[in-house]
Amino acid sequence: MANGYAGKILVVDLSSGEISSLDTADYAEYGGGHGMGSAVFFDLCEDKTISAFDPANVITFMSGPIQGTLAPFGAGRCEVQAIGPQPWPVEWFTRSNFGGRFSGMLKFAGWDGIAVTGKAEKPVWIDIRDSDVTVRDASETGDALWGLGTYDAESRIYELVRGGEESDWTTYGASRDSGRLAQNPAVVSCGQAGENLVRYAALIHEGGGGAGQGGFGAVFGSKNLKAISVIGTGQVAIADPQALMEARAWWHENYFDWDDYKPSLPGLHSYGEGGGGGNQSGGALRNVGQRPIGCMGCTKLCHGGRSATAEMPGSSCFDTWYQAQSGVMWGNPAASPSNTDLLQQYGINAWEPSMQLPWLVGLYKQGILGPGKEIDSNLPFDQVGSDAFNAAFLDCIVNGTDIGADLKEGAARAATKWGRYEQDVTSGDLAIAMHGYAHHYDARTEFEWGAGSALGDRDINEHDITWVLYWHTSMAPLYGQPQALPAKEMVEMIGATLLPYADPMMLDFSDEGIYSDNFVKFVSWHRAYTRFWKQSAMYCDWGITDWLNPWADGYKGLTPEIEPRFYNAVTGSDTSFEQGVEMGTKIWNLDRAIWYLQGRKPEHDLLAEWQFRRQTPAAHSTYEIPYIMPVYENGEWAYKNLWGRTLDHAKYDDFLKRYYAFEGWDANGCPTAETLKKHGLDKAADELAAAGIV
Repeated sequence: MANGYAGKILVVDLSSGEISSLDTADYAEYGGGHGMGSAVFFDLCEDKTISAFDPANVITFMSGPIQGTLAPFGAGRCEVQAIGPQPWPVEWFTRSNFGGRFSGMLKFAGWDGIAVTGKAEKPVWIDIRDSDVTVRDASETGDALWGLGTYDAESRIYELVRGGEESDWTTYGASRDSGRLAQNPAVVSCGQAGENLVRYAALIHEGGGGAGQGGFGAVFGSKNLKAISVIGTGQVAIADPQALMEARAWWHENYFDWDDYKPSLPGLHSYGEGGGGGNQSGGALRNVGQRPIGCMGCTKLCHGGRSATAEMPGSSCFDTWYQAQSGVMWGNPAASPSNTDLLQQYGINAWEPSMQLPWLVGLYKQGILGPGKEIDSNLPFDQVGSDAFNAAFLDCIVNGTDIGADLKEGAARAATKWGRYEQDVTSGDLAIAMHGYAHHYDARTEFEWGAGSALGDRDINEHDITWVLYWHTSMAPLYGQPQALPAKEMVEMIGATLLPYADPMMLDFSDEGIYSDNFVKFVSWHRAYTRFWKQSAMYCDWGITDWLNPWADGYKGLTPEIEPRFYNAVTGSDTSFEQGVEMGTKIWNLDRAIWYLQGRKPEHDLLAEWQFRRQTPAAHSTYEIPYIMPVYENGEWAYKNLWGRTLDHAKYDDFLKRYYAFEGWDANGCPTAETLKKHGLDKAADELAAAGIV
């Protein structure tokens, strides 16, 4: 297939040992990544009501056409989906995404994706070498991978695939052209957290890249699957190589001045990632000894850790905050990066324990938690922030000892067991926002984040609006700098890209604006845009959307041209930006149908009560900066600090009703048969009808 696709999706049934494949052409209408993963899951998982740990759960790893090519900010992305053990109170069909080399190597091996179902009788790992796929013994009597941390398992697999410690080459044939490769395989694995079914266990790839949210490491553990390794000697056949190179040259010319790189923007001179070029430039930490590590084909190099040492290899963003908070929040600047290393070795999603700690420390200080207390624990909370405390804390979670027996289930389930959920979540002391996930960006101020997350399955973790209309605008006054653009010019520039609507009023974050029909339209657009362009075409969330470029006239970024330009060069299609958004709407409706087959109700679309009551920051947000965003008030646009705002129950409920109607869903929020069939989702409509839901 000379359109960016390899042509096959690998299917591995661990229960039977059967290895088969699906024809990519049957799923290519979804574009790739998330869309294909949802469709494959829908077909292969017959009973959507099963638990995450049921052997019949299907976990998918999907690439797309631009993975493994020269397309920037996407060549290394991989989408992971399955019923996840982390969401609460329902284990939703959910997703995550990671970068690195895995998707590209998968394409080089001749596969567009992998679907794994069943459960092996004993620990195994999947060894993919081009078209040769083997399920190998990972137990102590086999390759001895079970029980290893993610770093160690990955290193061991390198040796096994290379042919031993003495081998310098991975050899498939007698010559280079017949299949000889100097690279290590791309490996994704679970650590001991996944093996022990910690509900927020992550899958780790090459040190710090990983699928964090959702609990997919525990899905691996439930299937007795330690790792997947892939190495390929092929290539990605693209439709129009000349168009791809011309797009690359266009991007190189318009992205930023490569010879005079300055990761800054008026109003954002000193801030870190995303420091310039909208989401794109990143790398603002290049000058502090950061090692040049990034995803395949990417220039951001944001996986380089935070030092030139061997500590925190491949980690970035919140992985490194887990260590940093020991100094910032708990006043122990001597805490070492080994805290993050241990987190990654165990394969734990950094967000959950980082958000558990403020709540637990609060309970400790109130005399509720501690030796012989109401919540009995012998953890050394008097040493919180130290390396010793961190080791004890993570160890108890992974091994289910002390309070870790409850915490491994996640904070929401632990609080429920301790009889504290309603009290602590209502007060905000336990800052769970929705679906059992900890508060991230603030739904009370950045409403598209909160509403999008509540209407879905997890914290959306999509940073497009956040980078431009929160970080840029909020940091400027803190550094005594002017805003990059006046509010009116900013929203008009971005609003023009919100195709097919092109309506700047969709960006009104005022007290009334967030409940308006314009904002209904914006949340719908955002769900559709990200479902296709970010999660199916799979452009990196830290690279795209490019709405603000300090090196361009008027700061205008490359969206909405960059997304379809590279996609079309690779696929040979003529997909417009708007058509991508429409495809995202189709995928969003398919996901919503799956959730209703799982038992979705309108109450699952609600946000936690503290967001309607608490004006002060939730416990872990004490150090957040003001939330300055654009508002349309008194007939004009302005920037306004929205920090301290709470949500209104009646207005939020009315917002949901109007949102349901806008999407073509029924009064309970379920896509109607008419809507599903309009998007070509007849099978989903039929299954919902058979279940008596529509």
